[in-house]
Amino acid sequence: MNLFLLPDFCDGPDLVALRCNLRDRVIRAKVVGMITIRKSGERGHADHGWLDTYHTFSFAGYRDPRWMGFRSLRVINDDRVAPSKGFGMHPHRDMEIITYVLSGALEHKDSMGNGRIIRPGEFQYMSAGSGVLHSEFNPSDSETVHLLQIWILPEQGGLDPRYREKKMSDSASGQLHLITSRDGRDDSISIRQDAELWLAKLAAGHVAEHPLAPGRHAWVHVAEGVVEINGHRLSEGDAAVFRDEAVVKLGGVGPAQVLLFDLA
Repeated sequence: MNLFLLPDFCDGPDLVALRCNLRDRVIRAKVVGMITIRKSGERGHADHGWLDTYHTFSFAGYRDPRWMGFRSLRVINDDRVAPSKGFGMHPHRDMEIITYVLSGALEHKDSMGNGRIIRPGEFQYMSAGSGVLHSEFNPSDSETVHLLQIWILPEQGGLDPRYREKKMSDSASGQLHLITSRDGRDDSISIRQDAELWLAKLAAGHVAEHPLAPGRHAWVHVAEGVVEINGHRLSEGDAAVFRDEAVVKLGGVGPAQVLLFDLA
């Protein structure tokens, strides 16, 4: 999002040191076994009038050293942008940026020549690499756009910027779909980090499971609705953090969407 809303330590030449400092820094708000539950209301919040945003991790005016990120996952911003408003052209570098539109529409333009309106159920990926300019704008004059913007630290800085999209609006409910991976398998978007992003759409009674390999960790974010996650009922904006667990179990309570990050 807007560079001027960005803390001075989260995008720049100190990438390697930042990555080292981020590992394993998560507050245990509520811990059951090796699962940490963080409720939506514990996130940072700012209402700028045209932008109503919740920050899962420290960002802009929200600073909490206990919530600097998780593994390579640096940002999950839950944004609502008012009609005909948005972020003007601004720079990024050395960050893997993923946007998922939940409702409304988001118009994207960048210095690589890409320009498109992203709609509900669509993922957009931009690897900022050595540097890119882009803008994000709500093209509607009547409807708010609701989106999640995710930042993941790349394994290496200074690479060429790149861009991809993935449409999931018609994806099947009741199962997990691979959105990003390092190797790009199963038609997922190849990103510059050992970080998998999975999407689950659930209805009441649906069950989906994701095994975690030894040494892997998971951050599970409820994007919409209410779900059961390993026996814990969580609502929109809530999250569950997994360490040294064998499996993530998702159970549908009603219509819901969940983002699952499988991280090294």
